[in-house]
Amino acid sequence: MSDQPAPLGALMPEGTAFIGESPAAPGWTGPDFPSNEDLSSCVACGLCLPHCPTYRLTGEESASPRGRIAAMRAVSEGSAVVDETFGGFMDLCLACRACEDVCPSHVPFGRMMERARVQVEPLRTRRARFVRWLGLDVLLSHRWMLSIATSLTPIVKPVLPRTVRALVPHGRRGRRVPSITAAKGEERGVVALLTGCVQDQWFREVNRSSVRVLSREGWRVIVPRGQACCGALAAHNGRLGTARKLARRNARAFAGVDVVLVNAAGCSAHMKEYGELVAEAALPVLDLMEFIAAEGLREVPAAQARRVAYHDACHALRAQHIEEQPRDLLRQAGLQVVDIPGGDTCCGAAGLYNITEPEMSGKLRRAKAEAIASLAVTTIASANPGCTMQIAAGLRELGVEAEVLHPVQLLDRASAPGGLATTRT
Repeated sequence: MSDQPAPLGALMPEGTAFIGESPAAPGWTGPDFPSNEDLSSCVACGLCLPHCPTYRLTGEESASPRGRIAAMRAVSEGSAVVDETFGGFMDLCLACRACEDVCPSHVPFGRMMERARVQVEPLRTRRARFVRWLGLDVLLSHRWMLSIATSLTPIVKPVLPRTVRALVPHGRRGRRVPSITAAKGEERGVVALLTGCVQDQWFREVNRSSVRVLSREGWRVIVPRGQACCGALAAHNGRLGTARKLARRNARAFAGVDVVLVNAAGCSAHMKEYGELVAEAALPVLDLMEFIAAEGLREVPAAQARRVAYHDACHALRAQHIEEQPRDLLRQAGLQVVDIPGGDTCCGAAGLYNITEPEMSGKLRRAKAEAIASLAVTTIASANPGCTMQIAAGLRELGVEAEVLHPVQLLDRASAPGGLATTRT
């Protein structure tokens, strides 16, 4: 009998053979791989299974958090190798962290998944590694390069794959927000704002609404020009080195501020965990809606006769437990907030997932769009750019005309002359 570790697929007849003890055999241990402490925190109770979108769609153990952790453990112990089967298990995960939210043992699955994808990265084709390097290490890491790429969107969009073309927005509109915006009325304090990469290039109106609302509420807003992409996409896709560089850059840019406000749920969730990546890069980060809700609105707009469907971004609901705060703020703005049926299920955007796993993402996108369509609303609130793109694409596929806006845009419009009938760009 060979002493070599078995291919992962050979250990998993019918998708369940990983669970149990394996002989210790070092080989896949390291600072950027899943740690033994994290791996041992899972007791394989299975409470996470009904909450995992990929398990619910496939019914396969390998597509569940428990199955994926068992695969990571087998590799860590040396009873299996990192192969294409292992890579497939990890890539199919949305990293939505719904499992973390219900886990009684508080298993840090998101952190484990990021590190498992570090293991998978060398398996990818040279072309795939080049595309990821170009997108995650070069374009997103350098604002001027991303700006050039965005300006070329109208030219290259027609030749993009159909699934990608359906997701890409029209591009940025208007100027970037000023580096300093004074508070209106009595100043309550100073806040800093992350303008982001995707948010700044494709959803710049969200940043402008963020600044207007904060200023109107009495906050002086500073936007450091030395800031960079938060690094969430790099971290989620196995490029922790790039994520650390971006964390350090933002730590320098926001050094000394009282609070960093972030208006994209995926970015705020990631930046709150900077200290896990680089201890000295930890920052006082709050999600924008979380901050506004905690501080309260000074001026409550008049009631608006409009129903708004609120979408819970996974990294707001699951990673940060932000659920009622945005709803309360929208109600204070006079809006009628309705919940989406099955709204706590991931929409399938998940960073780059809608590009790398189009089939699974498409199923989740259609389910989310159909649930929204059943409400017969024309406005959807979404606090994450990836979700916004995914939901908008899903509604277009169904032929549903609706506007997908960030909650802060609705707060901004509600306070504008003419209320929500006024479009602020």
